[in-house]
Amino acid sequence: MAIRGFLFDLDGTLVDSERETAEAMARALWRGQGIALTQYDRDFIVGRSWLAIYDSLAARYPQLTWSRAETIAQTALLRDEVFAELGVTVLPGARGVLGWTQERPRALVTGSSRVEVAQVLPLIGPEAAFGLIVAAEDVARSKPAPDGYLAAIATLGLAAAECLVIEDSVAGIAAGRSAGCVVVACRAGNFAGWDQSGAHRVIDTLDELTPALVEELDAHYGLAMGAP
Repeated sequence: MAIRGFLFDLDGTLVDSERETAEAMARALWRGQGIALTQYDRDFIVGRSWLAIYDSLAARYPQLTWSRAETIAQTALLRDEVFAELGVTVLPGARGVLGWTQERPRALVTGSSRVEVAQVLPLIGPEAAFGLIVAAEDVARSKPAPDGYLAAIATLGLAAAECLVIEDSVAGIAAGRSAGCVVVACRAGNFAGWDQSGAHRVIDTLDELTPALVEELDAHYGLAMGAP
């Protein structure tokens, strides 16, 4: 069963914007709630979805009155401010792999909110236009649960064994494996030092994710994963 679909994570995989998001969140909570975030809170967002981030904030700061949706919205408002000051880093090889997969079945599966996705993708370029986006608010459970990837697979009309997941975090790798996909992890955006050994293959940058590598992965894993 050949790999035909490509399921991309966003932060830490295509772009490095998690630290900018942390700065925006810190500004929003200080200005709107009088809450001064610690470095722990900033570090916690790396590789995690808004479901987990908000639960952590709510547990640590009982004075937080914003809902998760309000926290996301207020953070998103200030991300434009932070991006204007600091920019966003497109990770090596991201534009290239998005270019050659543009005509293939593909989806973006992210723990970021839909509004955050809309802020970031144009900064990558036209090759980052996705017809299918599964964002934080689209699933009941965040990674490492496979919900986002399963939703994308079903919408694309593919079998799990026909899909390649491209990730950076432990939770994302686990979600892709649990969904039944072949998983590639990329080191370039793994600033938190996640253990990526759960992936079928670990690469240094997305420049290494070529059609030839996909064929190699298919030869090694596709038939076994597609077997009944």
